[in-house]
Amino acid sequence: MLKMFLTQLNGLQQRIFEKEEETIEDTARLLAQAAIGEGKIYLKGFNEMEAVCKEAFFGAEPLNYATPFQHAKDLTDADRVLIISRFTTDEEAILLGKELKEKDIPFASVAGKVKSDTEDLADLADVHINTNLLKPMLPSETGDRVGFPSALAGLFIYHCIKFQLDEIMSEYLEDSI
Repeated sequence: MLKMFLTQLNGLQQRIFEKEEETIEDTARLLAQAAIGEGKIYLKGFNEMEAVCKEAFFGAEPLNYATPFQHAKDLTDADRVLIISRFTTDEEAILLGKELKEKDIPFASVAGKVKSDTEDLADLADVHINTNLLKPMLPSETGDRVGFPSALAGLFIYHCIKFQLDEIMSEYLEDSI
């Protein structure tokens, strides 16, 4: 089962890269606007996706421009927010997205894009990155499915965003000298 999981995980990362490369770059550009300007980058993860925020703040290579999200009332239009949730139908994430939209605070989201007639975080976000993970990846011996590595997908996407953002910031700093 471990070998199957590794194969599926590799396939997931490849799908994310192939399908979301442009939106990852767009997200990095959106976040760079705050880092280059007068704003701050705020991160908010919901449930297990808080792992992405922990990595950004306390990992071996922290995101220097990031601040933990506390309250939307403290934000300005120079700030940018990255919302990370398991699915685009997460009610708390949608509420935050609506609040940011009302305040005209640009934000990006990372979540599995659920086809739904209800409100959707991806529709609210200025840029949305789909984790392409909506169900467990492996069949179990009982017929159920297991292996839902949403935090791993989020962490992979975070690192892709960080690489792009660091590259943008490096180019900006070189050009401003």
